[in-house]
Amino acid sequence: MATSCQKMGKKSRVKTQKSGTGATATVSPKEMLNLISELLQKCSSPTPGPGKEWEEYVQIRALVEKIRKKQKGLSVTFEGKREDYFPDLIKWAAANGASTDGFELVNFKEEGFGLRATREIKAEELFLWVPRKLLMTVESAKNSVLGALYSQDRILQAMGNITLAFHLLCERANPSSFWLPYIQTLPSEYDTPLYFEEDEVQHLQSTQAIHDVFSQYKNTARQYAYFYKVIQTHPNANKLPLKDSFTYEDYRWAVSSVMTRQNQIPTEDGSRVTLALIPLWDMCNHTNGLITTGYNLEDDRCECVALQDFNVGEQIYIFYGTRSNAEFVIHSGFFFDNNSHDRVKIKLGVSKSDRLYAMKAEVLARAGIPTSSVFALHFTEPPISAQLLAFLRVFCMTEEELKEHLIGEHAIDRIFTLGNSEFPVSWDNEVKLWTFLEARASLLLKTYKTTIEEDKSFLATHDLTFHATMAIKLRLGEKEILEKAVKSAAANQEYYCKQMEEGTPLPKYEESNIALLENTVADSRLPIVLRNLEDEAEVQEDLKIEEAITDREVTENGFVNSENSIPNGTKSEIENLNQEENTRETEDAKESSPDSTNEVKQ
Repeated sequence: MATSCQKMGKKSRVKTQKSGTGATATVSPKEMLNLISELLQKCSSPTPGPGKEWEEYVQIRALVEKIRKKQKGLSVTFEGKREDYFPDLIKWAAANGASTDGFELVNFKEEGFGLRATREIKAEELFLWVPRKLLMTVESAKNSVLGALYSQDRILQAMGNITLAFHLLCERANPSSFWLPYIQTLPSEYDTPLYFEEDEVQHLQSTQAIHDVFSQYKNTARQYAYFYKVIQTHPNANKLPLKDSFTYEDYRWAVSSVMTRQNQIPTEDGSRVTLALIPLWDMCNHTNGLITTGYNLEDDRCECVALQDFNVGEQIYIFYGTRSNAEFVIHSGFFFDNNSHDRVKIKLGVSKSDRLYAMKAEVLARAGIPTSSVFALHFTEPPISAQLLAFLRVFCMTEEELKEHLIGEHAIDRIFTLGNSEFPVSWDNEVKLWTFLEARASLLLKTYKTTIEEDKSFLATHDLTFHATMAIKLRLGEKEILEKAVKSAAANQEYYCKQMEEGTPLPKYEESNIALLENTVADSRLPIVLRNLEDEAEVQEDLKIEEAITDREVTENGFVNSENSIPNGTKSEIENLNQEENTRETEDAKESSPDSTNEVKQ
């Protein structure tokens, strides 16, 4: 199955630069190297404490802008507009075995460029395929001019997305590149936060997304500074067409092109996956639905079937995967209204000072849940997953209830149904967990500097840039999800209080319920031990350098590797969350590991 691919459309709202525009930069190599060294040092410092991230972001941004100004006019660009090259793309794709009938490339204004049906296309009909030879992959990078450096640089070897970014830059600079018809149709700018102005980023202050935005910017600047030095000094970089000109603008463009378009496909022998850019297919825009793209190893091509019926003149959409709007904004550069998979993160953990910690940890372990993790509150009902329900039940258990789940007569059955809303631990336990969740979500709401009403009014009364609009919609969406969670938790609390007051008997688990549990599609009914923590353990497609920096690079470049990766709840200390501590400061609760995956995201 093809996985991770970003979209074209809304990211395609771009200004196409003219080749050779702007004054040629006049800066000495020594002066530039000093600036690069300063940037690398700044970006290699430890992650600042709470409240200091904005200050660091502004400082890094000032250095980057100084470098950009001195490099003005040095970037490789193409004449004309990207759509001028669409006929060449279609001709090139058709000549190399891709399907090009049944659709055309069109600008849909709000969503940007996408595919429009030129004939009737039926749901599940195979309408688009792209053979491997057209794809830009980590493997094709190894076999290119980049190969010599790849063989020596452990960061390129460890991070396929960075390899793809350099592959793209090298091929763009090669007038005879096989992929030039594709590269010429890529946007010259993107709408990811890497392209936001400082005041546009300000609108994301106090949101959960801001931590990832800061990290994305810092990591990209750090990567650029590191590879600038590598290209200037590494003997295996001598033949790269980047030797004479490798600007921050170039790297930001390449990183964004990959970040918004990268896909996972199988290698030729099918033994593992690799990253790829898939021409033509990556022009499709996103809508709600199901994944309809896969990889046909027998025919060695990426294939896409229609998500639904498309009539002549209609835009052909595909589904990028279960992405939150934070992921769409940060990694794709668009906000998707009515996103049925939108969610916010909530970091929870059992305090080690809890008198019942050992028992709670054991029950959670038997259910396959860590004692501390990043969970999600969902846009849809129910607002919590089976995993979060199970965690909260254990979190709120009494000593007697914990014993029943560890050594009781039906302990296994009790563990099995921890994530099943049909079988409460006790009415009191349900009241406690929903009371806790209501308080927690309410406190998170209070950390925002504006209200839902103020955000809606601001959007309606101000003439905002595209980026500012996205930012405010994102912070508004976070608050709306939290508000829904508060209301849902309050309603559940009231319901279970009533059950307890009326002395309603608890539902009893029977062996016959196994069929119900296994065959239902309702998330809350799935047995917790049979599910993965997909909400809490998704792996972010990133363009980070931190984890891959080796001792060799540290020694050669004189900087210290530090925890500069996107904030991860598994790395930072989990806040103590006892039932009695609901009123604690909750800013730390907003910091957590980003949800994502390497699933299809166009």
